[in-house]
Amino acid sequence: MLIKYESALCRVIELHHITPGNKRGHVQCRMRDIRSGRLLDNKFRAEDDVERATLDEHEMQFLYRDGDLFHFMNTATYDQIHLGLDVLGDNALYLLPDATINVEFYEEEPVGIHLPVTVDLKVTDTVPGIKGATASAQIKPATLETGLVVNVPSFIETGDAIRVNTETGEYLGRV
Repeated sequence: MLIKYESALCRVIELHHITPGNKRGHVQCRMRDIRSGRLLDNKFRAEDDVERATLDEHEMQFLYRDGDLFHFMNTATYDQIHLGLDVLGDNALYLLPDATINVEFYEEEPVGIHLPVTVDLKVTDTVPGIKGATASAQIKPATLETGLVVNVPSFIETGDAIRVNTETGEYLGRV
């Protein structure tokens, strides 16, 4: 969720609703200022007004990565923009060239991306599984083509394509 707080555009990272005994409840919130990158902690009470920022989404195609810059092209107008690694954060680990995603804009300024729920990635490096060790479910780390490291079952080998949940970063299955 994106909100306006003290003339800054902030993305809510954590949210906890707290009701202490006989006192009024409040919401403890941790936010990140999108423009400066600083972390903010604030306590919102029921009588506080919070303005939610409205975002526009445009379908764009991810073209390529150039260092810390990720280049996107609007599929309708063919306009190109670039987003930095500081804006994308961990979402950059799920981007493949030519992937079509939704880029979020606030007043003509790109502020983030909206990924699909799952993405299919190829395993580039993993240790071999131990044959016959089936007494318990064995997991091992696997490095994917984007640099993401995911825990996978022992039967996954280098070169296999797997499906990963983009919200949790967990292995879902072999493709």
